[in-house]
Amino acid sequence: MKSNEAEIYVHIPFCVKKCDYCDFVSFACSDSEKEAYFKALINQIDSMKETVGDTPIVSCFFGGGTPTVPDERLLISVLCKLKESFNFTEDAEITMEANPNSATFDKFKAYREAGINRLSIGLQSTENSELKCLSRLHTYEEFLKTFDDAGRAGFDNINIDIMSALPGQTIESYEKTLERVCALNPEHISAYSLIIEEGTPFFDRYAGGKGLPDEDTEREMYYLTKRYLHEHGYERYEISNYSRLGYECRHNLGYWKRVPYYGFGIAAASFYGDRRYQTHSDLKRFIEGDFSADVEELTRDDAMAEFMFLGLRLVMGVTREAFFDRFGEDIDAVYGRELKKLESEGLLCNGERIYLTDKGMDVANYCMSEFIRG
Repeated sequence: MKSNEAEIYVHIPFCVKKCDYCDFVSFACSDSEKEAYFKALINQIDSMKETVGDTPIVSCFFGGGTPTVPDERLLISVLCKLKESFNFTEDAEITMEANPNSATFDKFKAYREAGINRLSIGLQSTENSELKCLSRLHTYEEFLKTFDDAGRAGFDNINIDIMSALPGQTIESYEKTLERVCALNPEHISAYSLIIEEGTPFFDRYAGGKGLPDEDTEREMYYLTKRYLHEHGYERYEISNYSRLGYECRHNLGYWKRVPYYGFGIAAASFYGDRRYQTHSDLKRFIEGDFSADVEELTRDDAMAEFMFLGLRLVMGVTREAFFDRFGEDIDAVYGRELKKLESEGLLCNGERIYLTDKGMDVANYCMSEFIRG
């Protein structure tokens, strides 16, 4: 991506029912509240016209929550407003998250005709017992219909989300999920390990690891993911993301490369002008027109650290040239000690391109912590 490009994120917080493991800002609410929220989104877009200006928009992501829950006309009205207000490039990637319990062929057809060209479908597992444990509202069979509906509606760039280290999950059941998903031949697969977040029902239920696969099983699932997806034509380009060649998610790549992005909706984050913004999460305030956000001013040290620990999430890593272009300093003058240490431990390749080895990727959090000072 070029330095003068930007991305857009739109948060749609509505769900039929919040999953027990989810800590995102999402909830069920009335149709009238949904309509009021989308009207507020339109107003927020108007308020950001001067800030965004004519910066080329190369990707837009509708996340949630579940963007397929509201009437499709509401989301499409926001997409039309965004395109009318901002300078979308002709080939902009426009992604929408979807869940089987709220997506239909007619909705997919309307979304595709409106210009959405990429879907991210939340499956998580092909085992119905595991889906039930996660409190997902769909079965594997219902997911298959959703996936087929998406293809028939014209979508040819689809991501499937799957999860490992689930309660009751075994190596065998997880491998079956990998096998079934690969058989569908999607363009992209996101494979995440379950994280038990404080404040969720799962935290109360599974804190301490009771009822979850043990650490050795979780690691075996991690290695199985890399091996199995590689064998079936999916290359890892980021810690948790795999794709067919040419189908890497442009929006996610922008996050890791620190491309500016503008967030719309409650709890949406933004990043531009070396500042990070976090919009409040109060639905009532947002509907009433309060679009205020907390602001974090990044220091030069903050920005350099982010460049490293975000960029090293990518298999391709970062380059010395890009670091110098951004900060006007040789990377060794800033992080020479850290780079040599990780290289000596076999965790990092330290050439013109700096990237984590397979061993480094396995302990990525440790590697990235080396660049955080203070």
